[in-house]
Amino acid sequence: MQRPGISGIGCAVPEKRLTNEELSKLVDTSDEWITTRTGIQERRVLGPDEDPAWLGVAAAKQAIKAAGLKPKDIDALITATNVSEMLIPGSSPFICEGLKIEKEIPFFDLIAGCTGFVYAAKVAADMVAAESYENVLVVGLEALSRFINWKDRATCVLFGDGAGAAVIRPMPDGRGVLASSLAADSSKWDLLRIEAGGIKHPASHKTVDGDMHYLVMEGGGVFKSAVTMMEVTTEKCLAQAGLTKEDVDWIVPHQANMRIITALAKRMDFPMEKVIVNVDRYANTSTASIPIALTEAVADGRIQPGQVIVITAFGAGVTYGAMVLRW
Repeated sequence: MQRPGISGIGCAVPEKRLTNEELSKLVDTSDEWITTRTGIQERRVLGPDEDPAWLGVAAAKQAIKAAGLKPKDIDALITATNVSEMLIPGSSPFICEGLKIEKEIPFFDLIAGCTGFVYAAKVAADMVAAESYENVLVVGLEALSRFINWKDRATCVLFGDGAGAAVIRPMPDGRGVLASSLAADSSKWDLLRIEAGGIKHPASHKTVDGDMHYLVMEGGGVFKSAVTMMEVTTEKCLAQAGLTKEDVDWIVPHQANMRIITALAKRMDFPMEKVIVNVDRYANTSTASIPIALTEAVADGRIQPGQVIVITAFGAGVTYGAMVLRW
């Protein structure tokens, strides 16, 4: 039986670069302050008139082409995101419309914080394994720059916009998903949040005046939880696959910040030379960060067919999860 796996990968980011030096003119910070604490040097941000959905469409087209398919071959679409294109009907219909898929396929948005891509990949793999769908498209799409308080240097330096996509389908030669592990801890829901805009606090003059539509983060709690949770779920996933860290060719972690990535590698006693990192150029693109990193590593030849790859993430909720794949 063929395992479900990633047969094509793609990404898209806005053209506009926002460097640390440029940020220092907007908020009380500096390139040195940002770089030493986060490893981030620049990020990509959408212009005020740019539609975020085009990023998802562009990434999806690249992934579909890389899989040797056409949009008409896609049987289902899952969009992992934190804030959808519209509260209703979400982001997926706009991506589907942009792809001009010539049939009425099921689509839906999935919200699981920055772990969203891992969650969506697991759901897609299960759909394929059940033989209900052959080609499932997963898109991670974020434009968190539009929900950042640009006067708050604790958060505005961390995030960027972007999209990544993957086609999940049956894979030959023993390739595909070897194991996966998803988990969450609701007691830590307040570590990352946007309080207003939902049904608990609908948009009003009060919520706008109170800055309740901005992303809020408890930095210390995020760091401690992210490192521990990604370590736990990665080791659990490897054990399920019957593998050890010595069997792993590459770890592709969620690109939250460099401190979290290096702390994870240290705790796992895993060499940084085998960790895919691009947070310096894109910052934290949330659900898009893993597929963007995967796309670059495949394009430059680091990731090769047959290698063992681990993807692992932590996000709002809080959620965490990992997946082991033979590429």
